[in-house]
Amino acid sequence: MDVLLLRFDAPLMSFGAPIVDNQGEIQPYPALSMMTGLLGNALGVDHSEFDRLERLQERLRYASRQDRRGRRIEDYQTVDLSKPYMDDDRAWTTYGHTESRAGGSASDGTHIRHRDYWADAIHTVAVTLDAPDEPPTLDDLTAAVQHPARPLFLGRKPCLPADALFADRLQADSLPEALVQAPLHARADDGPTFSAWWPTHPDADTPSEEALDVDLREPVTDRRDWKNQIHVGERWIVNGTVRPQA
Repeated sequence: MDVLLLRFDAPLMSFGAPIVDNQGEIQPYPALSMMTGLLGNALGVDHSEFDRLERLQERLRYASRQDRRGRRIEDYQTVDLSKPYMDDDRAWTTYGHTESRAGGSASDGTHIRHRDYWADAIHTVAVTLDAPDEPPTLDDLTAAVQHPARPLFLGRKPCLPADALFADRLQADSLPEALVQAPLHARADDGPTFSAWWPTHPDADTPSEEALDVDLREPVTDRRDWKNQIHVGERWIVNGTVRPQA
């Protein structure tokens, strides 16, 4: 298996989980929709290209290892959409130009949002693709993360990477095995084992190697319907630990 290794290292990262009311929860690993959006952005795919994003998401397979846990913090956000200056609210976007939005009516009042982030965390992510000869190939993804078409962020626009995303390319028998082979970051927590998440099926066998330990198989809903901008469906992941090689 040909594997692309990515390193997520940033002051803040947002691995978004389903939002309930005004509470923006996070989970300990990057969601499938986030990975699709990140790589699609690096490739220069437009949000209106639903078919390309859906196909990339369908082919994408990845596993994540938590090298440095960091800590969870909460950002308390407020905005009063009734203010006159919100009628022409301008902000820079990842497309490199300003964008405006219409303000709300006076009855909208102040909106409160709670958004969680991981602070000072580091993840190593092993990525591969089904139908490897179909474009974009893993070579295309490698070139895209090294020279992205647009600025990249890890979950939300304030979450800018502190270092290059590209870490390495390697051959492995499986995605968990790639996480075993991948070197730890210099600022990784003390080991010898590290939390990890990888895709599976509830009836699938999990490698019984000494370097892997399965804690839990669980269903997650992190697949995005890119045309309708909602999360749909279900996939199974393993929540376990890996013991990286020294």
